Amino acid sequence: MNNRYSRHISLKEVGDQGQDRLLKKTIFILGLGGIGSPAALYLASSGIGRLVLNDFDLIDESNLSRQILFNESDLGNLKVDVVKKKLNAINSNLKVDTIDEKLSVNEYSKIISKTSFVLDCSDNFETRLSISQAAYESNIPIIHGSAIRFEGQLVVFLNNGKGPCYSCVYSDNEWLENCQGNGVLSTVPGLIGLMMTSELLKIIFGIKSQLVNILLLWDLKDNTWKKLNIKPNPNCKICSRC
Repeated sequence: MNNRYSRHISLKEVGDQGQDRLLKKTIFILGLGGIGSPAALYLASSGIGRLVLNDFDLIDESNLSRQILFNESDLGNLKVDVVKKKLNAINSNLKVDTIDEKLSVNEYSKIISKTSFVLDCSDNFETRLSISQAAYESNIPIIHGSAIRFEGQLVVFLNNGKGPCYSCVYSDNEWLENCQGNGVLSTVPGLIGLMMTSELLKIIFGIKSQLVNILLLWDLKDNTWKKLNIKPNPNCKICSRC
């Protein structure tokens, strides 16, 4: 097994201890689309111990341009079922649990409280706000990632009681877009998924993330990156009451 992860282990920042920490972690991934597909793929190949996957969609032809875990023979099947099979083909030691229904905040909280980290790869803000609340109330770190048109963004919240939450940035009273109605270049969500996974691996290996409470905005057309500091919102419905 050490030979499989030898390139990780040879890194002084990782070593045997870091790889062993990875094996002991359980990651909750919400959404297996253009962002969640590469995230799940790289976590499986990197040696994560357990994944909990939540997606209730069937695979559609429009998914194939950017959701790299799927092919034409998968059309019409549940995403979670197909992903579980393919990830176990990559890493037979990986434990994969699947949830194929939309959950409430309380249901998310029960599941998330038993995990190590959350990757929010969902594609609508109602779900994002729910998962953000569940993660915050369970004190479980979360990375949010999103992509639309030629733009992507991600942010890390440690949810240790010392910082803001996703609801400090976006309120549920705002009108916000999604990629279904506005389109997205196929490679944009892929890059965001890889960056989310990279930040997660850094944190597990004890490497400080530079995106904690920082919203990273990427514009592919101009190839520019912008960082915005996020401060707690005293009127936030979630973290201001906790």
